[in-house]
Amino acid sequence: MSHHPIPPGMRITQVAVVVRDLQKTMGAYHKMLGWQPWSVYDYKSPLLHDTMVRGKPTPYRMLGAEVHCDPIDFEILQPVEGPSIYKEFLDQHGEGLHHVSVVSKKEDVHAALKEFKNKGVDVLMSGQIGPDIEYYYMDTEPTLKMIAETVSGHAISLKPSWTYP
Repeated sequence: MSHHPIPPGMRITQVAVVVRDLQKTMGAYHKMLGWQPWSVYDYKSPLLHDTMVRGKPTPYRMLGAEVHCDPIDFEILQPVEGPSIYKEFLDQHGEGLHHVSVVSKKEDVHAALKEFKNKGVDVLMSGQIGPDIEYYYMDTEPTLKMIAETVSGHAISLKPSWTYP
């Protein structure tokens, strides 16, 4: 096994799909790829707060499931209530790969946000989970052909609503 130096630039910490049926999709990943255990979260108020869509305060709710696939996490998201970029994605593209989470070298979400803003990239959607997780989906699809998310912390560190299998 070769040991590569840490690459320059941002690192990938997570890849995510958006789906209509989280439970069914999680089962398919478990069956086909053997991924487990999944931590499932019901992201709703008060755990999920300060949610914004395109700069406007917008309440929304989603289900999320995460599994650790060394060295990154894989996430399945299902929009439940309210307008969100997840719902828009399902309407425009159907289910599929939605975003890649990237972090700056020091894992400072505000440094990453500043880097994006300096490159003329705005925030599509954001929110906070609990006291210290902040996430920002950036408007990178026109240039990168995918949405980049930058975050402080990961939900995988929270106590899940339930686990699977």
